[in-house]
Amino acid sequence: MRDAGQDWRSRILRRFEGSQPQHELADWRLLGVDSERSQRLQKHFPAEPVPAAVLVPLVDHPGGLTVLLTQRATHLAKHSGQISFPGGRMEPTDPDVASAALREAQEEIGLDPACVRVFGYLPDHIVISGFRVTPVLSLVTPPIALNLNPDEVAGVFEVPVAHVFDPRNHEARLRRVGDEELMLYDIPWEGRSIWGATAGMLLTLMRMLEPGPA
Repeated sequence: MRDAGQDWRSRILRRFEGSQPQHELADWRLLGVDSERSQRLQKHFPAEPVPAAVLVPLVDHPGGLTVLLTQRATHLAKHSGQISFPGGRMEPTDPDVASAALREAQEEIGLDPACVRVFGYLPDHIVISGFRVTPVLSLVTPPIALNLNPDEVAGVFEVPVAHVFDPRNHEARLRRVGDEELMLYDIPWEGRSIWGATAGMLLTLMRMLEPGPA
């Protein structure tokens, strides 16, 4: 399924287009692991996480999809310097998670919502910092004009989806959560390392394209 030349765009749209947010406790994911293990691990994470949303921008290049990622500013109190999707906590003025993700992307990197088509969602992901994050899947039409907010973002870059989905590009690392050891995966790209919640969401996206439970 993961051969190099496959049309990831059509596969992703066929699987996720029209999907709705999954906020139920039983659907929550942790660290990119499967749903069964995620449920076992929930006791080690915040019981009432703060709702948040991130935009997963898939840039629709003629040569294939890329995923647009940000590198957070190094002076931030939380997750400084990490690779992430644009996003943040839900605000009372946000009518829904898609609106929150689009607002945050515009505030952080100047991404014009008019260039973005939201088409679906991944299950909510819980992060150790206390947030329940809804990944909002979107197609972005190039060329992209960005205006980075230096208070939030140090830079942006794109990674081919084919690279992200190729297991040969995944670096395994063992992590203990409570009484359980987990094999997690980082995704290196041109001197950077995509890890943690961001890698987990990308791997959830990949696994949900495969037959059977994810």
